[in-house]
Amino acid sequence: MIPLYDLNRSDTRPIVTAFIITVNILAFLYEVSLDPYSRHHFISEFGLIPARLQLFDFVTSMFLHGGWMHIIGNMWFLWIFGDNVEDVLGRGRFLIFYLACGLFAALAQILVSPDSRVPMIGASGAIAGVMGAYVVKFPRARVVTLIPIIIFFTTIEVPAVLMLVYWFLLQLFSGLGSVGDMHLSQGGVAFFAHVGGFVAGMVLIKIFPTKRPQWRREDLNW
Repeated sequence: MIPLYDLNRSDTRPIVTAFIITVNILAFLYEVSLDPYSRHHFISEFGLIPARLQLFDFVTSMFLHGGWMHIIGNMWFLWIFGDNVEDVLGRGRFLIFYLACGLFAALAQILVSPDSRVPMIGASGAIAGVMGAYVVKFPRARVVTLIPIIIFFTTIEVPAVLMLVYWFLLQLFSGLGSVGDMHLSQGGVAFFAHVGGFVAGMVLIKIFPTKRPQWRREDLNW
């Protein structure tokens, strides 16, 4: 399933969401402009390494990515779900919320592999937090999704809660399946960062003050 867009319009322009996406893209373009040696050094310097924790790296690592598919997928999900969460939180609180989710996501992965010397990079954990908040605030919203059928493609409307909970369970079981793997501390997908970010988003959205009631026009359409 590939989400294309949601049917839950926001009442304000997603300025902070667009700003976060822009910063991520600019950072990635700088990464790919470097030669391989310099790129490796750059990621090692600003990525989050569990065995060498530095406070500033918790933030900088959220804006680095490992490849084109990594950043395209992350930014696409942020664009689909970020505008509505920004709308209910307000711009300033949304930025704080986003960074907080990224922090908790990183901590969740660190708890699993505290001795890893592989840099953790990517906005996935913070975006997972946005997705968790979306599930809580807009459980009845629907997402237009691209579905491959053999060699053809079609689109269907899927309840956001179904898609996002499925995504969360996929991350959870993938993470549990990687526990004890001898390669866990040698790189790969940080599944527990996704899980930690998603749970953090579900919890924090209930703590942060919101601008307007939970139920909106498009939420009521099943």
